[in-house]
Amino acid sequence: MMQIDINRKQKLYDMISVLKLISLLIGGIVIFSQFPENLYIEEWTENTLGNKIVALNFIGFGIFVLICEGWLHSLKKDQIEQVYNISSFIESVVFMSIYTGLICISGFHESQYKFLYLFIIIANTIQYGFKEGMTTAVISSVAILIIDLLGYKTGVNKYFEADLVLSGVFVIMAWLLGYYVKLENQHRENTLHLANIDELTGVYNHRYFQNSLSEHIHEADKSNKVLGLLFIDIDHFKYYNDLYGHSAGDVVLNKFGEIFKKNVRENDVIARYGGEEFAIILPDTCEEEAVEIGNRLRDAVENTHFEGEENQPNGNLTISIGVSCYPIKAKNKKELINTADDALYRAKFFNKNRVESYYSVLEELKEDIDEKHIDLISSIKTLISVINAKDRYTYAHTDRVVIYCELMANHLNLSDNDRKTLRYGAYLHDIGKIQISKDVLNKIGVLTDEEWNLLKTHPENGAQIVRTVTALSEVLPLILHHHEWYDGTGYPKGLMGDEIPYLVRILSVADSFDAMTSNRPYHKRKTYEQAVEELITCSSSQFDPDMVQEFIRMLSNNRNMLDLN
Repeated sequence: MMQIDINRKQKLYDMISVLKLISLLIGGIVIFSQFPENLYIEEWTENTLGNKIVALNFIGFGIFVLICEGWLHSLKKDQIEQVYNISSFIESVVFMSIYTGLICISGFHESQYKFLYLFIIIANTIQYGFKEGMTTAVISSVAILIIDLLGYKTGVNKYFEADLVLSGVFVIMAWLLGYYVKLENQHRENTLHLANIDELTGVYNHRYFQNSLSEHIHEADKSNKVLGLLFIDIDHFKYYNDLYGHSAGDVVLNKFGEIFKKNVRENDVIARYGGEEFAIILPDTCEEEAVEIGNRLRDAVENTHFEGEENQPNGNLTISIGVSCYPIKAKNKKELINTADDALYRAKFFNKNRVESYYSVLEELKEDIDEKHIDLISSIKTLISVINAKDRYTYAHTDRVVIYCELMANHLNLSDNDRKTLRYGAYLHDIGKIQISKDVLNKIGVLTDEEWNLLKTHPENGAQIVRTVTALSEVLPLILHHHEWYDGTGYPKGLMGDEIPYLVRILSVADSFDAMTSNRPYHKRKTYEQAVEELITCSSSQFDPDMVQEFIRMLSNNRNMLDLN
């Protein structure tokens, strides 16, 4: 249930509670109206014993109702629905019994308090709707007519005739109020539908996605189940829009919404996250099942014909999908969204039209270090999240450098230990930027001497952060020296040539190549060809010339799987 609906129901419960308390107050007046004028005289004897019992029971019931209502108001909003539905039925039966008892002791068929049934009729109609309200009205009508028949023995039963009219009032009240509640509910549902649905695609919108994801995470916690999440992006959609115009792009987005709805399960939640990005919440779905669903969606899109798709870079419209799973890969809503987004980024980087699960080098790292350092690795993960918040480029850059280094490790056939060291170093090489301000990291224009000197401290800062972790001792040189230049003019130690560790020379080339081919506030990205030319130009000065040649060969061998356009 959406939060706005929970708030509405809470206010409705408050209103119904007030209505019932008012009926109790009137019931109290009925009870005490039957007492003698002087409560202290002895005339209130055995003849009024029944009144005493009724009065005491009524007072006790009133106190009980007050306690119950107070307890209901103390419950959390998401607990009210479950508890209230059960207690309200019992409460309605008891209220009708009490009203009947009050009528009996206040004159039976001659009682002027038969209207009390209106309180429960109104309450049930507002709370449960037309059908329940009409049922309560009919039962109340039958009750007062039976009382009339039992209480009047001879002649024309004028009370019965009058109460036929009252019964009609009960039914008409329930019908009118029930019909209004029905119209109001339909209007509310239509309004919520319009507020929650993306008009263009017919799937849920971003706001509904955020609320629904919070609720599904809560349900997963309560039921101890997993929750899958897919992030989907249409490949080269900007190219399609630029080529055919936004109207044609809107038609494509609508068609994607239809494809997704046809290829997911009934309880899955599809939403347009923004632009050409979609998200799908998969309740009770593990990572393997989520990947399977993602591939089914990818195949469905690839096998669907779109007008003009033959002019796309890959000859057709495709999607890339990132997969994450709660609580396996993420511990809260924010982490779940970020990990699915990171997985999507990885899928886009690997030349698109693929499904990628979230993967973190730090999770692998936890398996290789002593138990006493686990908390530090968790802290490092938090630091990287902080860097990501400061500068999204640094995080995305790190992810790409890890991929380049993994490909270089395969290309150079490194040992398992060197592969692992290179991967960890690539992931942690910029961690020292945690101590650099956001203004410096994202500055547009030339850095001042003071700002440049501050930025140059990040290798030593990063080495200091991980220095105490024994398992990362072989990674320290990669963090500390990845800005050393082959000619000795780099920093922080001014190492040159073979003084720079072999793995550092690999990382240096991968780090610089990605920096050149990425957009930054202070420079426009270079093309693949321009970046390769820059690597060659800087051979023997900034980079190991042999490593540059190997890196270029690696790129050429993997050009078909990397998005280097």
